[in-house]
Amino acid sequence: MSSIEGKRILITGGSRGIGEALVRTLAAHGAKVAFTYRSSATNAEKIQSELEAAGHWAKAYQSDAAKYEDAEKLVTAVLEDLESLDVLINNAGITKDNLMLRMDESQWDQVIETNLKSVFNLTKQVLKPMMRNRAGSIINMSSVVGVFGNAGQANYAASKAGIIGFTKSIAKELGSRNIRCNAIAPGFIETDMTDAMSDKARDTIVSNIPMKRLGTTDDVAKLVMFLSSDDSSYISGQVVSICGALNC
Repeated sequence: MSSIEGKRILITGGSRGIGEALVRTLAAHGAKVAFTYRSSATNAEKIQSELEAAGHWAKAYQSDAAKYEDAEKLVTAVLEDLESLDVLINNAGITKDNLMLRMDESQWDQVIETNLKSVFNLTKQVLKPMMRNRAGSIINMSSVVGVFGNAGQANYAASKAGIIGFTKSIAKELGSRNIRCNAIAPGFIETDMTDAMSDKARDTIVSNIPMKRLGTTDDVAKLVMFLSSDDSSYISGQVVSICGALNC
């Protein structure tokens, strides 16, 4: 298992789903984890208190990643607590699915701002501290939908495809400063969203996955841990899919 002990990590959207799994896993493996939530205060406080009770370092910050000013204030507060940052994980994201014929401007704008603009907002804020350290790992959560597209998700696909282009560009810009940037593209992962599916819908999805199962948040967390660690020091500008060979 890759070592992340002592790494100072900031995760956006860390109060539920994949984000919660990342917070719990990385903190349990010795990282100091700052994480954000927008509205899920109760669960964020629960995550923090449970990790602290287990002897791990974790702290929740209320912040809207889609807002540039919030990102500025967030990173300032995190740096006061952690003094520096080694890893940024841009995980915040939403869906507002609809066919293009029916999609309205607000559905487009909300998804683009939360999923894509947030990645710019947070990356912009962590660059100077990482450049001072001449080291850093930025991990952006994309999706297989950003690679292959999906009917009814033009806004989501555009945001996740944009993350891929952004990731590759930042990797080229900052490689000389020893700052790495990679993207992860999950397929269908077991979360509250997939739990809410009907058995029929779930069975249809699984039947189309060559490995015949959904992924787990633990699958994603293990890859994030590797990309956060020094074991991945020569990996940058890559998009790694976690999808059980779906659409590969």
